[in-house]
Amino acid sequence: MPKINLLPKNVSELIAAGEVVERPASVIKELVENSIDAGATVITVEINRGGITYIRVTDNGCGIAFEDVPTAFLRHATSKITKGTDLDAIGTLGFRGEALAAVSSVARVEMLTSTADSQFGAHYKIEGGEEVLYEESGCPQGTTIIIRDIFYNTPARMKFLKKDISEANACAAVIDRIALSHPEIAFKFIRDGKQTLSTTGDKSVKGVVYSVLGREFSSSLIEVESANLGVTVNGLTCKPVSCRPTRNNQFTFLNGRLVRSGTVVAAVEQAYKNSAMVGKFPGFVLYINVPFEMVDVNVHPAKTEVRFSDEKLVFDSVYSAIKNAINKGDTRPEIKVSTPVFNPFQSVTTAQYKQAVIKEKTIAEEVYSKNVSLHNTLRDEATPDFINKYSVVLPDGSESKPIEHKAVEKCVDILPEKEEISVDIICEDREPIVVIGQVFDTYIVAQMGESVYMIDKHAAHERILFNSLKKNSEISVQPLLTPLTVSLSAEEYDALICNLTLLENSGFEVEDFGNSTVLVRAIPSFLTSEDVSSVISEIAENIFKTGLVSTTREDDLFHTIACKAAIKAGSKTSLIEMQELTEKVLYSKEIMYCPHGRPVAFEIKKRELEKQFGRIQ
Repeated sequence: MPKINLLPKNVSELIAAGEVVERPASVIKELVENSIDAGATVITVEINRGGITYIRVTDNGCGIAFEDVPTAFLRHATSKITKGTDLDAIGTLGFRGEALAAVSSVARVEMLTSTADSQFGAHYKIEGGEEVLYEESGCPQGTTIIIRDIFYNTPARMKFLKKDISEANACAAVIDRIALSHPEIAFKFIRDGKQTLSTTGDKSVKGVVYSVLGREFSSSLIEVESANLGVTVNGLTCKPVSCRPTRNNQFTFLNGRLVRSGTVVAAVEQAYKNSAMVGKFPGFVLYINVPFEMVDVNVHPAKTEVRFSDEKLVFDSVYSAIKNAINKGDTRPEIKVSTPVFNPFQSVTTAQYKQAVIKEKTIAEEVYSKNVSLHNTLRDEATPDFINKYSVVLPDGSESKPIEHKAVEKCVDILPEKEEISVDIICEDREPIVVIGQVFDTYIVAQMGESVYMIDKHAAHERILFNSLKKNSEISVQPLLTPLTVSLSAEEYDALICNLTLLENSGFEVEDFGNSTVLVRAIPSFLTSEDVSSVISEIAENIFKTGLVSTTREDDLFHTIACKAAIKAGSKTSLIEMQELTEKVLYSKEIMYCPHGRPVAFEIKKRELEKQFGRIQ
């Protein structure tokens, strides 16, 4: 057990003023952090009436030596620092030595504590800062602190406390956050005699997230793990499709301490850009560790805000960790139907049964018709350009071009009208895709393996174009027969003129035409001239409003171009186009979300359908 010393005046003055005891939750925070610093592996917190009348914190930490107990209740008494230079590398949660002094000045405090090598423990009572009892006592190793009647001697402050339920909720929130920060510690929280939280302390991040934040949130998370120049980032972050309208479930733990960091939040949200829907925010539980000398935790009295000596290194480390996690761990969203379409064990009327049978028969006939239409269309549209995209096996067994992959399999049988046109189309060694059709001229329905997929045509094509723009160093340019002029506001005009090189790299040829007008001479080949004015105006507006760095401006520009050039929802699309689009989506993990963050495709597993139709349980 380290010796507890009273800090010299010249050292204590270097430390910012400690957190004032505002409510029971702030008392619990300080006491539990002391338990963690004492090496506890099991911590139990119990409250009554929101902690106003009773708080008990019990731990199995190292305890306090009998002779040090009274000193522990003096201001600036701590075992965690001894000199001013120690503040440059703080590795504990508490270090100011003010928690017990502040609490004991406004409440009745009782302590039972013992160290591993002591024959007896200490029983100590202090009320309003005045010692009441100090004696030897038998007790297990660790410390138990009981706080009664908070603010009993300061009624003016008592009136600022909220209702018992509000104070209890605040206490629960503190325990939740501390439990998340230390999955290696088993926490229990007892509220008015009822246990409301229990964690195992088995170091499982997912387990403690499940206990604290619930099954729904924990099931949407993917693992994060990264190390970069001494900065490690671990934890969990949500799938882009699970982002929420608020930032409530964002938890950053720096060297074991819950902190607020604009740098970390900005890095995470930037990593989700073009994957998460606009206006929705990712939830995450991140554990960031940096060298102690790289961070200043003495910025804020509550120690919740920090300052980094190298903000860029932290930003880059978090950004790359989250980006890699999304790319590696995300999967396509799966549709689960909660209510069966037809339950054979449910009592139904004869009319309901007949209606269900007629409906299923109609669906079956439509599916059969769609499949016949698919084969006929493939046969009719099997032009040389289409055929040449695949390896074709001719009637004599020879191939029209070399097969690059070792394993091939039959994808589609083109139904022949004439004997000499019989061919088998060969594709890569992967699940064949059958496009069933489209609904509402917007969503493609396709089957691959044991799953059915619903694909948003516009979102899919938009992401494909966006990725192509980002990857291709040379973009195909289409000169306009007649250059087009676009009028802008003065601010947008200035912003665009300052970024003409950015437009040039994206396939535009734009010139200054004077009087807040630009002249467009060429556009990317996949844009139409009808889109030019709206695209240029939107690009100029985005550059002016955001004022972002060049790389982000480039992404915004690509996003705008891809959105305007993509297949529009409600437009007619041939089966050949749908087949090509579907293959690009389902054969690539890069095409998961459109640049707005909307899902490109949803998956319905065969097993889920069979459950709904009562074929399996």
